[in-house]
Amino acid sequence: MQPARAPFRSDAPDASPRAGEPGRDFAFTGADFARIRALIHQRAGISLSEHKRDMAYSRLARRLRARGLDAFRDYLDLLEQEDDPLEWEAFVNALTTNLTAFFRESHHFPILADFVKGRPAPVSVWCSAASTGEEPYSIAITLIEALGESAARSASILATDLDTQVLAKADAGIYTYDQVKHLSPERLKRFFLKGTGAQAGRVKVRPELRAMIRFEQLNLTDADYGIAKPFDAIFCRNVMIYFDKPTQAQVLSRFEPLVKPGGLLFAGHSENFTYVTQAFRLRGQTVYELTRAPKETPRPAGNSGGAATHASAHDPARAARPRGAPAPAAAASPRAPARAVPAYGDRG
Repeated sequence: MQPARAPFRSDAPDASPRAGEPGRDFAFTGADFARIRALIHQRAGISLSEHKRDMAYSRLARRLRARGLDAFRDYLDLLEQEDDPLEWEAFVNALTTNLTAFFRESHHFPILADFVKGRPAPVSVWCSAASTGEEPYSIAITLIEALGESAARSASILATDLDTQVLAKADAGIYTYDQVKHLSPERLKRFFLKGTGAQAGRVKVRPELRAMIRFEQLNLTDADYGIAKPFDAIFCRNVMIYFDKPTQAQVLSRFEPLVKPGGLLFAGHSENFTYVTQAFRLRGQTVYELTRAPKETPRPAGNSGGAATHASAHDPARAARPRGAPAPAAAASPRAPARAVPAYGDRG
């Protein structure tokens, strides 16, 4: 019998009919959509526009089927009356959008590389909308290429998202070849393992890259993030567009004490913070610099006053998750199967 081969080695909007029209399985009224908009804003700070009505129906209809319900009114009543953390999590996950790619908005990464070369070690970066992981892994690659592998070992990246399902994918660090094929052969060989056997056509980030990142669930609209130490840079890209102006101002005010003096804030291509805050000035294309002295860093709830370490402040068990939310699925151990049956190896 041939020995088992390692499966990885190192070669390198939903369309639906309008409410009231035939073709819908569930009753869905204007009042139902208004409740959905109010609940997602209350829970996640997201301002759901009127043109998202069909998307809301399509995505939440799956929850009605899963719960055996016949009408959106019944589902929304269940949400509000039972206050089930798991169902609230499914509700929020269904309505959040997670469009991302490796080195998306590529002009940001040379700016980050030049910036960190002049910062004292250890460098720390917060990716506040990690999605399925492409952005934090792009940040990690940039830090290694800018600082060198030895110096980059002391760097740390906190990667957070509200959606626990995408965090699980990010934590696993497994992608299809189509998702990475635009990367250079040098980057593919250096930072990814190639899938073999059942994992052919997939790649997995190398352990040294994964070790730089801590993935956690965090709600940007929470009053207390539970983060004790500031960062050299924060990436908050293509998130604020889902918030109204008051919520944007609140989030930016919470960022102030979490950015080191002279630190950078990276925004999305369609986001403009100039008229929302005076604490950050535009330094380049969708790149902002903290220009006034940061406010005192807020201590996590229950902190007795001792200086929390960066690791303890970012522990997955801490209280920075949305109130009542369970630990993200990423904490389960998506990497366990790869340890039991090696699936990835060097690209050769």
